[in-house]
Amino acid sequence: MRPRVLLAAAALLGGAGLLWAASPAPPVKAPAVPQRIVSINLCADQLVLALADRGQIAGLTKNATDPEMSGEAAKAHGIALLSNSAEQILAIEPDLIVGMPASRSAALAALPGQTYPLLDLATANRLDEIYASIRETAAAVGHPERGAALIARMEGELAGLPKPGKGRVAAYYQRRGYMTGTGTLIDELMTRVGLVNLAGQLDKPPLSQLSLEEMVAAEPDFLIVESATDVVTDQGSEMLHHPAIAGIPRISIPQAWTVCGSPAYTTAARSMAAQIARIDRGRS
Repeated sequence: MRPRVLLAAAALLGGAGLLWAASPAPPVKAPAVPQRIVSINLCADQLVLALADRGQIAGLTKNATDPEMSGEAAKAHGIALLSNSAEQILAIEPDLIVGMPASRSAALAALPGQTYPLLDLATANRLDEIYASIRETAAAVGHPERGAALIARMEGELAGLPKPGKGRVAAYYQRRGYMTGTGTLIDELMTRVGLVNLAGQLDKPPLSQLSLEEMVAAEPDFLIVESATDVVTDQGSEMLHHPAIAGIPRISIPQAWTVCGSPAYTTAARSMAAQIARIDRGRS
């Protein structure tokens, strides 16, 4: 698995609650509107960028400006990027650290007896969990009204979204034959647009590998792929262009929309529904 896929998997691990970093000393109450926010997780980056003032953000992860990994990458340019270093966090003296999950950060474990307000967000693999993360982050950065407005916008974007999948089967197929299973954000998006996840039908775990031969035998109605693999760039993406599966209709979406539970969820859902409808029109 390539490093970015491993990073994406790591970003989707658990953790929840409002905690305190390196806390042998009594915690200090976070200010109502923190002015030195540090994010130590790619998914937290996107929520902080969407909800905090730019001037409040003191540091983000090194992947925050990567458009293939973050749906908020354009907003991150010019903000300090951190390398999960305790020394960098100490130098900033943040008044809020946000992670998903922050409590597993090696950098925080290495802080020498310092106490910092810490928002430890749970992984968001469903829409209601995304909304919960938005509300928690908006409140923590001092702008709860922005969280409410963002959720209202997302609800509006999903209102009346059709289910053109009509119960047909799709596989989220990645480089080197990796396939995403049930209980994931991709699986929830499939359900949202009326598709059935092939991985669930095959009783596969959240991440598994399926050979070309197995994929051909499974006969899915659609393949969902990362848009970065629309062209061959390496051996991992080359297999997705094999003639054996070339005839399976493709739904192509950027990984940045699905690697985290973020506001990009609605963009992904609308794009998937539109692409299915376009494929169906082409068949008629």
